[in-house]
Amino acid sequence: MRTLSIDLETFSTIDLAKSGVYRYTESPDFEILLFGYSVDGGGVRVIDLARGEHMPDEIYSALLDESVIKWAHNAQFERVCLSRYLNQWLKPNSWRCTMVWSAYLGLPLSLEGAALVTGAEKQKLIEGKDLIRYFSMPCKPTKTNGQRTRNLPEHDPERWERFKAYNARDVETEMAIQAKLASFPVPEDEWKNYILDQKINDRGILLDMTLVRQAIRCDEQSRSELTRVMQELTALDNPNSVAQMKSWLADHGLETDTLDKAAVKELLKTAPGNLGRVLELRQKLAKSSIKKYTAMENAVCSDSRARGLLQFYGANRTGRFAGRLIQVQNLPQNHLSDLEEARNLIRSGQFDGVYEHYIKDDTLTTIESAEAAGNADLREWANPKTRGSFITAVPEWEPGQLVNIELPERGVNAVFLVQKVTISLSEAGLWIYTIEYGGRLLGIADFLKALVSAQQKKKMNDTKLIHKFVYGTEAIAIKDALLTAGRNRPWLVESCASSAVMIGG
Repeated sequence: MRTLSIDLETFSTIDLAKSGVYRYTESPDFEILLFGYSVDGGGVRVIDLARGEHMPDEIYSALLDESVIKWAHNAQFERVCLSRYLNQWLKPNSWRCTMVWSAYLGLPLSLEGAALVTGAEKQKLIEGKDLIRYFSMPCKPTKTNGQRTRNLPEHDPERWERFKAYNARDVETEMAIQAKLASFPVPEDEWKNYILDQKINDRGILLDMTLVRQAIRCDEQSRSELTRVMQELTALDNPNSVAQMKSWLADHGLETDTLDKAAVKELLKTAPGNLGRVLELRQKLAKSSIKKYTAMENAVCSDSRARGLLQFYGANRTGRFAGRLIQVQNLPQNHLSDLEEARNLIRSGQFDGVYEHYIKDDTLTTIESAEAAGNADLREWANPKTRGSFITAVPEWEPGQLVNIELPERGVNAVFLVQKVTISLSEAGLWIYTIEYGGRLLGIADFLKALVSAQQKKKMNDTKLIHKFVYGTEAIAIKDALLTAGRNRPWLVESCASSAVMIGG
């Protein structure tokens, strides 16, 4: 035996398109249904593994024999699936791929497309995709199908026989493509590159899944909070709805045809009061993207490695590698000097210590200088050594607000930074605010006041905006007293006008 042409039909509850073949085969319910093959270009046989047929010994041996060249269209799929089935990893050295061959010659990557262009198209079963959907994917439980979540051969024997014919037809088509392209062989050096590519894909990339899952959780919390604030400001059921938001803005005198990034930026130049606040919140929601993290979660294997991230000759006109699943070729750049610190905060679940921090200063003309100024402040506030909380019915609280805590009986009299605000409904039907605060207690208030004074003397230049401070005009004093409003509450909140600071983004 010199060559073995192969095509498989499989089942798994894992979404192949989202997760890739490596994760796909790790599903406990993964199985090979049909094994279509041809030895040395001879007649095609289909092994019905789903109905108890066994793989012949000679075929089993050929799969392990590196002197036998195995052919398939998108051979990575067949090789990885068979590795799982045999419980033995099949090296790529003896595998060849008609999809790579087609890509090398600038032909379509799909089996159907390559067959059509080369004139090798065999009469293809029109219902092929429907058959795959019926037998190779989970189905929705219904009264009609007896609440089953999967279709087996016995559920439709006639359709199963057509599925077997479809499997055989694909093997025939693959061999016909080989025959048509025989005069235009892939250079041996390119096959060596393909083998190297497969080894890279098999090895994969190690992912920090704790960081990935915590980042997703952090985003969910952030989006939930931003949406809540927008709902409070607009009274809209779904402030993320473009239609609802456009209508709300129009009702408040701000007409716009679109709410894309450029339009919102332009509207912010003239939007007054709450309108501007709502648009800023919408901007923040638009910035929040965790698609890379969700892609990692979908693709990661049981050993925390993501595999199959590169496709050899994915750009078939140039031969360039193409990214798949996570798209590692277009990861966004960052220039954060404290990136490791931020990662550690997210990994540990300390989301309250992560701030979107801005400084508005026209002397900051470089990213490096802006980061240095911002980090100096954030290091003081992001990881407070002292934490506490109180409950109040007084509204208008925001993370970043400075509060003066006066508790003489407890030896506390200092300025703290509000870290988190949680809103809940009391038994009496009142909105109650749980305020979590913290700080370093090292003259931060004086420092910030001086900074405010200095900043107020400068002209704000949006073209040089890298970071900004947002300043408020209210200081809050918390005193050690009891307030009775339906039931006892541990804190009395007093509001007084003074020169104080709010920090936020």
